[in-house]
Amino acid sequence: MRTTNLPSGQAVPVLGQGTWGMGDSPDSRASEIEALRYGIDAGMSVIDTAEMYGDGTTEELVGQAIEGRRSEVFLVSKVLPQNATRAGTIAACERSLRRLQTDHVDLYLLHWRGQVPLAETLEAFDTLVRTGKIRSWGVSNFDTADMTELVGKHGGPAVQTNQVLYNLARRGIEYDLLPWCEQRQVPVMAYSPLEQSRLLDDAELRRIADAYSAAPAQIALAWAVRHDGVIAVPKAGTVDHVRQNLMALDIALSAGDLAALDRAFPPPTSKRPLEMI
Repeated sequence: MRTTNLPSGQAVPVLGQGTWGMGDSPDSRASEIEALRYGIDAGMSVIDTAEMYGDGTTEELVGQAIEGRRSEVFLVSKVLPQNATRAGTIAACERSLRRLQTDHVDLYLLHWRGQVPLAETLEAFDTLVRTGKIRSWGVSNFDTADMTELVGKHGGPAVQTNQVLYNLARRGIEYDLLPWCEQRQVPVMAYSPLEQSRLLDDAELRRIADAYSAAPAQIALAWAVRHDGVIAVPKAGTVDHVRQNLMALDIALSAGDLAALDRAFPPPTSKRPLEMI
């Protein structure tokens, strides 16, 4: 499993497992747990979740999936911005820990920026680190100006990642945010790297996939993690889906392939507002 390093020096896989939408259907619960466990077996140890997902039911599912295997998992969760006060962040983290059936989260993110001053949230993160409830912290859905402001705050340079929407159809971060993060060696964690499967019918993507005897999703994932410093966390609700995602790591796209994808999905030529879904 190829890895990249967080600023702390922690090596993490470039391909992890997202959980947005997991736990919504009781009929899918067993297969989703099986998929997460299969991913852990295969080295996809990053599992990304959040208190928002299913109002906590997704964290409960993840807790069941990692039971007895906590030491094999790099666990990521998130606090909602309305909960991100000093006391609220700590309380939200403690609720997540109970649902996840663990005593710590490896990486705890502010889900997006809200009205609570960043300095207040950072104080709470520091308290959680000192008490061992989280190992490190990061942010999600922060644009370049937000990141610049963040690292100017006391404790801000300890940020470990910025989780943002990034895929072939959503390349705006390449103009300034991705270079900003690369320069400071802060990995970007790409959520929805397959655009919830909406981009997979593109003719050029299918043509390249056929040339590799691969699926379009595998080409899109190979593209997303083509550079160091990007961690992709696609959701996969079945073992077969996880297995297909893993195969993306065996694909090395050529310069010609990348140029063809640039024509089909043009990179930004100017600043774009940060996109979210």
